[in-house]
Amino acid sequence: MNALLEVRDLAVYFRQDGMNVEAVRGISFDVGKGETVALVGESGSGKSVSALSTVSLLPESASITGSVIYSGRQMVGAPEADLRKVRGNDISFVFQEPMTSLNPLHTLEKQIRESLAHHQGLTGEAARTRIIELLTKVGIDSPERRLKSYPHELSGGQRQRVMIAMALANGPQLLVADEPTTALDVTVEAQILDLLYELKQAEAMSLLFITHDLGIVRRIADRVCVMQDGRIVEQGATEEIFRNPRHSYTRKLLGAQAAGLPRPVPDNAETVAETDGLRVWFPIQRGLLRRVVGHVKAVNSASVSVRVGETLGIVGESGSGKTTLALAITRLVRSQGRIAFLGRDISYENGGADRQSRSGTKERPNDGGSIRFDRFFRLGSERRMLRELRRDMQIVFQDPYGSLSPRMTVEEIISEGLGVHGIDQRGSRRDLVAKIMDEVGLDPMSMHRYPHEFSGGQRQRIAIARAMILRPKLLVLDEPTSALDMTVQVQIVELLRDLQRRHGLAFLFISHDLKVVRALSHKIVVMKQGDIVETGDSRSVFEDPQTEYTRELMTAAFGSRASGIQVS
Repeated sequence: MNALLEVRDLAVYFRQDGMNVEAVRGISFDVGKGETVALVGESGSGKSVSALSTVSLLPESASITGSVIYSGRQMVGAPEADLRKVRGNDISFVFQEPMTSLNPLHTLEKQIRESLAHHQGLTGEAARTRIIELLTKVGIDSPERRLKSYPHELSGGQRQRVMIAMALANGPQLLVADEPTTALDVTVEAQILDLLYELKQAEAMSLLFITHDLGIVRRIADRVCVMQDGRIVEQGATEEIFRNPRHSYTRKLLGAQAAGLPRPVPDNAETVAETDGLRVWFPIQRGLLRRVVGHVKAVNSASVSVRVGETLGIVGESGSGKTTLALAITRLVRSQGRIAFLGRDISYENGGADRQSRSGTKERPNDGGSIRFDRFFRLGSERRMLRELRRDMQIVFQDPYGSLSPRMTVEEIISEGLGVHGIDQRGSRRDLVAKIMDEVGLDPMSMHRYPHEFSGGQRQRIAIARAMILRPKLLVLDEPTSALDMTVQVQIVELLRDLQRRHGLAFLFISHDLKVVRALSHKIVVMKQGDIVETGDSRSVFEDPQTEYTRELMTAAFGSRASGIQVS
């Protein structure tokens, strides 16, 4: 095999607090011409550092030893001018989160044009023609109209396609894709993987693919290098690695998949939350007077329910209305339609003009001062009612690092809700924090530490502890495992199952990872563009999907089998 990239005894050290921290420990691998090689491992294993070190894209605190030969040229210790010629030209990168890689202040045309001007000297109409060609190649619809768009005006999948277009702009021989599908829906993930495969074939490129998901590896890679703690512990042909893994860590990764079924829910279980005809439309306002000219129809007539000890899985692509539905149920966004929580009607008033009074008669709008005072006091009463209910409704978000204050200790973060809800027993607060930390699998002795001192899985446990210390009845889990390694996902799923069993929790579980949804959920709601297109018990939806859209989701998540999926 003709090697395009040869890595030998590569080691990377970071200077930190006067000490050298070894991030990569003498690894060796090759990438052949036209070949796809996957670097696989958990967070912190050294995958991304290894890839970035091939063209010295590391900070000044890093030092690199060993050998990296690209197309016969030594990259380690090469002059900066030589490295710049290779970066973006011969070796291009596609990163995990396109929203942080793209400049939010520049249009797509300007960002791609900058790369073309810098590397190829293309300007004017020639550059514009090349940009349209690139956007067409990566599957952007109506590319001429998209030239003046900004990153925030695109979906996640479209932004990733733009990143791929920028990476392809200068005809690279090697494309490094660093977790390019982690934050994407299953259908969009499948589209991006297909696109990368097609482009690799059409452009005769090599691909170095970095991921923690072995399911993706099997679909796209020719060879696999498994990394753990900065070392490659096993490498070989993809099918051989999957058929006969030799290292215990490889077997651990292959076995890291949420499986099993949730505990059955008794038929007489009490309903915790339910909706009837719930609708969330966001007004579009234009002009000087901000007149409403239309609506973004986020949720249309949703009727769902969840009981004690039950998990309602809400699935669908980005923008389908999953999170909006959950926020409406917890009264965090304004909605129309009936919402009941623990037997109490907590629906929003219909503009205040058509509200049912307690006697059952409609209150008519009135401009009198007495009515204004009446509405003021009703509003105050409603806020007090919601404040009482908030303790029983808690949310765990997708990115724990973004939802935890970096300036607060773990003790302060977890105990904050106790003070907000008047459970401010200062003498026992630390005991309560220690108890809940132990319950979610954290060492209580670490409560004085800050979020950045924990791993991703530990931070998610902190977020769960913050919600659980109030002993809620309903827990909304918004993509709580999507940013985590596969092994950590399994741990979080087991933790959630255990908490549900012990406390009779009702879960609203929002996710695009259908494997995790299948392991946790009793019932499934499938959403598309604000509508519930299918609903039913988990086994029925997974084994016999009734709509074409649900079958597409199943195919993207589990492979070619659109139906007949057996729940383990």
